[in-house]
Amino acid sequence: MSDSVKKSILVQAPAEVAFRVFTQFKNWWPLDSHHIGKAKAIDAKIEPKVGGRWYEIGDDGSECDWGHVLAWEPGKRIHLTWEIDADWKPDPSMKSEVEIRFIAESPTTTRVELEHRRLEAFGGRAAEIKGILDSEGGWNGLLQGFKKIAEQKSGG
Repeated sequence: MSDSVKKSILVQAPAEVAFRVFTQFKNWWPLDSHHIGKAKAIDAKIEPKVGGRWYEIGDDGSECDWGHVLAWEPGKRIHLTWEIDADWKPDPSMKSEVEIRFIAESPTTTRVELEHRRLEAFGGRAAEIKGILDSEGGWNGLLQGFKKIAEQKSGG
């Protein structure tokens, strides 16, 4: 079994716009259904620097880490740790990785390639988690939601 989930999507937006929209999670990430904190999630943020946090903010002001930034290359690439366990709870010792590349196909079209790798970190539940991440409720649906917002922001 491959230890990663790979997705690719064409977005009618320049690479810089696609990157900006992707890293502004509040605009496209379905916080009602895809959050891990105890409080109702009202925002998700990423600190734009290597070592920065990737986290959600609850309506009570609480913060819940999702991971950290391994690489931050605006308009080109972002590489994050995913510090969420197989029960969808924050776990800083759990480190799978999500890398997203933004490849300009033309001045107005970007191919976004996402790889969620190191799924072996989930141990005996790796196949189960891979199936979830590879589903419509996982990266497939998430990227479709992202595409819609990126194209709106680009006027496409």
